[in-house]
Amino acid sequence: MRELIRLQTNTRETLVDITPQVRDLVRRSGIDNGLVAVYAQGATAALMIQENWDDSVRLDVTDLLRRLIPQGIWRHDAEDGNGDAHLKAGLVGPSETIPLIEGKLGLSTWQNLFFCEFDGPRRDRIVVCTILADGGAGA
Repeated sequence: MRELIRLQTNTRETLVDITPQVRDLVRRSGIDNGLVAVYAQGATAALMIQENWDDSVRLDVTDLLRRLIPQGIWRHDAEDGNGDAHLKAGLVGPSETIPLIEGKLGLSTWQNLFFCEFDGPRRDRIVVCTILADGGAGA
């Protein structure tokens, strides 16, 4: 099963929790065991599994990346001013794979899946979610 998750972002850099949307897709798939592959389309976006307890971790992630990869000093900035966004997205990476165990995402209690926006705001960001059955019993 493959479906798209569409979202909007309101700031230049933010982490958006997409776990509820992915869980809904898993539920609707009817697949019990396998893998959930998620992929952020766009060269300035990424996906990350991170702590979900409070917003401080999300803010710490964006603060760290701003310090490691500051805006306005990269060759690509001469083209369209978002060189840092490309580097951040490349560092974090465009995809995550999560085990599907007995119909549930194999995330721990404190983990959620976050879409990482590094070049917002954007009106139409897309995450491709593919759910694969393991082919064994209970698939």
